[in-house]
Amino acid sequence: MATNQEFNGIIMYRRDYKERDLLVKILTDQIGKTMFMVKDAKKRGSRIGPAVLPNTHGRYVGTLNQTGMSFINAVLDAEQYFNIAQDIFKNAYATYILALLDSAYQDNQPLGHWFDTISNALTLIDEGDDEQIIANIVEVQLLAAFGVQPEWRYCAICGRDDLPFDYSMKYNGLICQQHFQMDEHRLHVDQKTIFFLRRFSVIKMEQINHVNVSEETKKHLRTVIDQIYDESVGLKLKSKKFIDEMGSWSDKLTLKPRTDIDKNE
Repeated sequence: MATNQEFNGIIMYRRDYKERDLLVKILTDQIGKTMFMVKDAKKRGSRIGPAVLPNTHGRYVGTLNQTGMSFINAVLDAEQYFNIAQDIFKNAYATYILALLDSAYQDNQPLGHWFDTISNALTLIDEGDDEQIIANIVEVQLLAAFGVQPEWRYCAICGRDDLPFDYSMKYNGLICQQHFQMDEHRLHVDQKTIFFLRRFSVIKMEQINHVNVSEETKKHLRTVIDQIYDESVGLKLKSKKFIDEMGSWSDKLTLKPRTDIDKNE
């Protein structure tokens, strides 16, 4: 049954609908992600239009429908993630994070902690933390939603947690040094990368104060997580492809340093 209520929301994306209206996909704290009809949002002078721009979070009043279209009737307050909106790299990773969540869950499905997790992730990116690492944490923690639940705690074969680990696709998780010979296709992951993967699987976004990972380890994390997603999930997102392409030309861009990043380092 439809209810008219206040809710927190993060704008995932929007598109034109008819002459003056918009269809806006919003991640809500009430019924997960859902599509909203926003009437007259493109009308000159509309108060709602600017409040449903991408990279915006706010508190809204609307009709939430478990099936069919939902509607926004008013905006109580709304604010853009300013740096995400202005920075192509931060924007790309924020878009990817939201697209990943969109692919992992059905619409109109309550998502428990995920609203706060995504909200905190975007805030961290907006405030200057490493966008790749924040995305990596979301990727690792979303694997369960895709039906992949790697064993990160201990050896998937014997249960030991006191020996060097490697990652095994065959055993869907970590295997210890005693069993490396049981998977000739193990990924040969270095121990520092293993450490971060294990940490990423359990850390909560609100626990993160500052991210500091070396460029070499970031490359290793990217390689391992990509391989897990390619072989175990099989998801191909345009937003991820764009991030991969950025690597070939990012060194050609000169970005003006921002004081909000400097003061957090």
